[in-house]
Amino acid sequence: MVKASDVLLILVAIIFPPAAAAFITGCSCDLLINICLTILGYFPGHIHAFWLIYKKMQAEEKYGYGGFHYTGNGHYQALNQGSAAPVNYGTAGP
Repeated sequence: MVKASDVLLILVAIIFPPAAAAFITGCSCDLLINICLTILGYFPGHIHAFWLIYKKMQAEEKYGYGGFHYTGNGHYQALNQGSAAPVNYGTAGP
């Protein structure tokens, strides 16, 4: 489902693709790749920015809004993964 923030991100990607990549990935290798692609040709930078937006939208559908962390190369990881306490934690064992 497309939200208003995604539409705004798409508009930013149309105007200046590296800005959209920076909003999604922060200062990472994907930002450098997007800058290089935009310098080589404006169209490749757009494709990469739209791909990053698409992967972010997929992560929002899979993990929920804000329930994921960007790990690089278009991959996301759930924030809650592995945070549960072990069984019988803090109790006297059998």
